[in-house]
Amino acid sequence: MILRMLARAARLAARIALAWVAIGSTLTASNPAAALAPDLPRENAVPGGVKILRLDVTGSALPYVDAEGHRALVLQDSPTWVAVFGIPLAAPLGLHQVVVHAANGRQEIEYSVGNKQYASQSLKVAPRQVDLSAADLARFKAERIRIDQALSHWTELAPESLRMSQPVPGPRSSSFGSRRIFNGQSRNPHSGMDIAAPSGTPVLTPIAGTVVDTGEYFFDGNTVFVDHGRGLISMYCHLSAIDVKPGQRIAAGSRIGAVGMTGRATGPHLHWGLVLNRAWVDPELFLP
Repeated sequence: MILRMLARAARLAARIALAWVAIGSTLTASNPAAALAPDLPRENAVPGGVKILRLDVTGSALPYVDAEGHRALVLQDSPTWVAVFGIPLAAPLGLHQVVVHAANGRQEIEYSVGNKQYASQSLKVAPRQVDLSAADLARFKAERIRIDQALSHWTELAPESLRMSQPVPGPRSSSFGSRRIFNGQSRNPHSGMDIAAPSGTPVLTPIAGTVVDTGEYFFDGNTVFVDHGRGLISMYCHLSAIDVKPGQRIAAGSRIGAVGMTGRATGPHLHWGLVLNRAWVDPELFLP
């Protein structure tokens, strides 16, 4: 009698387990990014935010997704694909579209960009860092070309994750998107997150990548660019030291430099910027 009861209980448990497997399969099919969710950033479809789209594409071939003229990051969640792309800070509000090129043809997907009000921040810096001399302006223009080249870097290798930790511990001293006013003059919005930390604090890359370039720039000071794959580039500025070289492959948690206040900085801090498909995006969306 006891053996028969145990056998029935075992069969019932097996049926329940199979039912949960079926439910899980159904949920994954209805939400292709479900399995990817722990590794994706938080979606926020605003200027400077991130949009996530589930594509009606299957197969092993990597789809090409055009977002505002730039190739978007695409990840496979077998059997389908998910596009994760940045929305430029200057993007107008309203309807936008991406164009998907895949083995099964071309398709256009519309999405909406909503409004977000970013704060303003007034800063006092050396006058020469606001009203540039002819020599400094020429230097800045040359540096901008080099920076654009680093930010346009593309590799086929997918990022190991789209969830990150802060490169340095510390409070945020300035948020992404802030309207910057230097010495009373309005300038471009803040394109990264500033994290206050003592000079010399190690700066660690949150996820693996390849160092695209390093250099000393007029505004950004000592800077490192890291390519994490498929259009995701990170930028670390105002460093007191640079500990990596271009072309170097680095693992998550590797030291790339140390906090400083080189370039245009009012105190020691790390400026951490993230670019997706050539658009500056809010690093906060990538934090746990």
